[in-house]
Amino acid sequence: MKPAIQLYLAPFQGITTHTFRRVYARYFQNVTKYYTPFFAKIDHVSRISTRKANELQHLTISTAEIVPQILSKDAAEILRFAHICASLGFKELNWNLGCPYPQVADKKRGSGMLPYPDMISDILDHVMPSMPIRFSIKCRLGYAKPDEFNALIPVFNAYPIHELAVHTRVGKQLYSGETHKEFLLGVLPLIKVPFVYNGDIFSADDFYRLSSMMPNVERWMIGRGILGNPFLPDEIYKTGNHANRKETLQRFMDDLYYGYRSDMSDRLTLLNVLKEYWDYLFTWFDNPDKVKRIIKKAKSFDEYEDAVKRIFQEFDESKLPE
Repeated sequence: MKPAIQLYLAPFQGITTHTFRRVYARYFQNVTKYYTPFFAKIDHVSRISTRKANELQHLTISTAEIVPQILSKDAAEILRFAHICASLGFKELNWNLGCPYPQVADKKRGSGMLPYPDMISDILDHVMPSMPIRFSIKCRLGYAKPDEFNALIPVFNAYPIHELAVHTRVGKQLYSGETHKEFLLGVLPLIKVPFVYNGDIFSADDFYRLSSMMPNVERWMIGRGILGNPFLPDEIYKTGNHANRKETLQRFMDDLYYGYRSDMSDRLTLLNVLKEYWDYLFTWFDNPDKVKRIIKKAKSFDEYEDAVKRIFQEFDESKLPE
């Protein structure tokens, strides 16, 4: 594998928080960039809630860079947040043009802005001359259909964007249905901005297959694949000394649990955060449906601790078909 390959952890609202990033990096070393969950409605740094401000406490984790992300359709708001991030020492800001959820997209934010290239161009016209740090974009191929991306390519190419991460679905698909890899392969030579691939990398084999299709792509963003299998970056890089993977995963989950208890002041709502993460992680086990049911039943800290202990005692890692 080319040594230049870089793996980024995609942001997931409510899951890939500063707590998750800190604990994950303690066990798994091969993520080179983490993105914060998105910020929105930024008036002034003093008005950022304590919970959200915690996301901006660390510039790096181990050797990995932390990149704040903003969801906005307001150039002035993007610049306000960029200057806040610059004052805190961050080197890059990411603009979320990929969020697919209707409550966001219906307001022409996230992927809902992609059918309006003139709107994106106007915002970039205002933002780029005054941007104090690197500016990257995370988007999809479109909102309703992938050929919307044809009108976006010349817009993105016209500006000194640091990186363009593209998820190979359209917004209306959310996270279901087939990705549009063939369409992307057709337009990839036209993209002049440093490119980051994102979409359906769930195994090392997925990565190698895609990498062989796009040999010149060096930057890869992975979301659900890492949430469902925290070992995935190690598997891609063929590194990591995890002699007992189940034991490592259990220690990771225990540390994550106690990290949330500390950072969220033992509020019972942290169980909802953990359960949301288990919605991805349960597929790691050989009886995922039962694992999911066991976790969902936990209503207290004691019940959650018992559920996790039972899962790691009774279930093993799922085996991929030969």
